[in-house]
Amino acid sequence: MTETYEVVVVGGGAAGLSAALVLGRARRRTLVVDAGEPRNAPSAHLQGYLSRDGMSPAEFLAVGREEIARYGVELVRDRVVDATRDEDFTVVLASGRTVRARQLVVATGLKDELPPVPGIAERFGRDVIHCPYCHGWEARDRATGVLASSPMSVHQALMVTQWSKDVRLFLHEVRETELTDEDRRRLAAAGVTVVPGAVAEVLAGEDRLTGVRLTDGTVHDREVLYVAPRAVPQNDLLVRLGAELRETPFGSFPVIDERGLTTVPGLWAAGNVGGFAEQVVNAASRGYRAGAAINGELLFADLDAAVRV
Repeated sequence: MTETYEVVVVGGGAAGLSAALVLGRARRRTLVVDAGEPRNAPSAHLQGYLSRDGMSPAEFLAVGREEIARYGVELVRDRVVDATRDEDFTVVLASGRTVRARQLVVATGLKDELPPVPGIAERFGRDVIHCPYCHGWEARDRATGVLASSPMSVHQALMVTQWSKDVRLFLHEVRETELTDEDRRRLAAAGVTVVPGAVAEVLAGEDRLTGVRLTDGTVHDREVLYVAPRAVPQNDLLVRLGAELRETPFGSFPVIDERGLTTVPGLWAAGNVGGFAEQVVNAASRGYRAGAAINGELLFADLDAAVRV
């Protein structure tokens, strides 16, 4: 038997849970389908979220799940493998369960593809990090490196100097000739040391990062290394349902309005699946906005139907 919900939310992170919380409080029959693969799982804490600063991602999600349960929202640990749309959405789960929904929220986020340098994956989220706003305070005043994967890494290195004055930019995949005169002037003004050559390995000992070794054998002692993962939007479901995408330097993201509605009626995108730069607090805000907008859409659709009768 196919169960029917007013809203199905795909993804149980900050955006999905926030949308579900609003919908549950609005007395909407809502299902959250969560595969249990949060992007920030490697991190020990989340930062910059007022009243939740320093909380572990696992605790944050556990509290969110408890909150939505108070309002009758159902959450299942499963994965959506297919979805189609006629008047409503039909959603197929990996377990074989099929559900129907009048509105569908996709909050599946991003997946980080790390630079293929030995040692990076093992330390990622601890002392191999990517965002100074997420980790800069904890990494302050430490010997810091920045692994360049594109000329945009110059910007990352300059930003990092707000938290540490001992910064080395390892050019790695960037040629010296790709640095502009303005890049060089700014790096010099900021006190950033530019290190040519590719990084062969990230070194660690006693469960801490100790340095990086270049392909020429040179070792640079470092305590922290910033990298720029390739963020891959988890947008398969949006593509499957025909949502229009826009190409950006950071990947393909859906065309959405200010509420999160895609170009497909009833299909919403919330959180990092809809944009590259959403922090946890921003993702939660996006989910809240989508949830409130969906409740309004359903309310007025039902009123208009009643008027026509």
